[in-house]
Amino acid sequence: MTALAHPDSHAPDAVHDEDGAARLALYRRAAQGGHTGAQVEYARMLLFGLGGPAAPRLGLGWLLRAEGAGNTIAGYWLAWLALGSVLLPRDGRINQRMLAAVHHGYPPALRAAAVHLGRKADAGDQGLCLQLLERAADAGDAVSALLLVERLQRGEGCEARPMAAAGWRARLMNHGIDPLPPIVAPPVAPRPPRGPGSPATLAFEEALVPAKIAWLSETARVGVIRGLLTSDECRLLVAHAMLSQRDDGRDAGCVPVDAAQEDFALRVLQLRLARAARCELAHAEPLRIGRRGIGADQRPCSDHLPPDRLAADHAASGNRHRTLTVCLAQASDGGGIAFPQAGLEVQPTTGAALVFDDLHPDGSHNDAALHAGRAVAGGEQWLATAWLREGRYRPF
Repeated sequence: MTALAHPDSHAPDAVHDEDGAARLALYRRAAQGGHTGAQVEYARMLLFGLGGPAAPRLGLGWLLRAEGAGNTIAGYWLAWLALGSVLLPRDGRINQRMLAAVHHGYPPALRAAAVHLGRKADAGDQGLCLQLLERAADAGDAVSALLLVERLQRGEGCEARPMAAAGWRARLMNHGIDPLPPIVAPPVAPRPPRGPGSPATLAFEEALVPAKIAWLSETARVGVIRGLLTSDECRLLVAHAMLSQRDDGRDAGCVPVDAAQEDFALRVLQLRLARAARCELAHAEPLRIGRRGIGADQRPCSDHLPPDRLAADHAASGNRHRTLTVCLAQASDGGGIAFPQAGLEVQPTTGAALVFDDLHPDGSHNDAALHAGRAVAGGEQWLATAWLREGRYRPF
């Protein structure tokens, strides 16, 4: 097994690099010389504005050039781009490109395919999920190893294999990576097969189908979406936050999923959340993942942005009009979310989401959306929150 690494370490890590401009110039020179790997990295730096001004369409052109020269990883990032349906259409090429990246053995593609197949009840898909996670973990992917440990320990998709789980856990600990908290979500609602290739078929368009919202209050426009995320998907988001906190030296708080850290698995999850909220991914602010330990009640707050904050953060995108909060790990006691003006309190459960409107249809502030987190009295709670804007927020 190669050294385990957080997948973000494979991103163009000039986000905090003072020599970003010099690195951008080096990648440009190598890209112009025909090196397809450099073309991919140069394209991604252009997309995210690392080392210079963002130039998304120019970045897209370099990815297409690298893919045309046979670079499968370029195809993976083109599939990633297409999920946003801004620079590229959201079509069947997403599945084709991802399948090619899986066959190539690219660890982020293996992990994304594993999590996707893990949503399916078919025993063959469950077995394939485990195989893909193990391949990615063997290649050094820490997130895949964390997901694999949980499945082996709990017998998900296989007979329980505690000794194998203990071996992987020891390898992770040797690299300073702590185990995940206990996370078990109820099975997601089954979906009808999509075409003759199912099972063992990648069909990421499944994330576009919005889950059913059970409205609890028409006054506050608060609803619950049960069975939205699987155990794998909840663990994936918690693992990302834990590794980000470890890399940044943070112990707690809220971790945003930065665009430059977003791999395909994280992006398709954010697409699923946006569509569950009846919105487009391009309207979503970066997902925020937070952990709450035992403590006091939170103060009531509203999610809509006051004029000064809105003016400083993509004012042309409009205000936050809808919030979706999904529970990644429920507290053993407490941790409810209260809407005092609506006389409503919801107890988050793992894999389920709470959705509510921050604005009325006419764009005015919805006072009944005032909410507060109740104290966690036992265990810890992990939540991921997506804020959806009235207009497009993301450039791609």
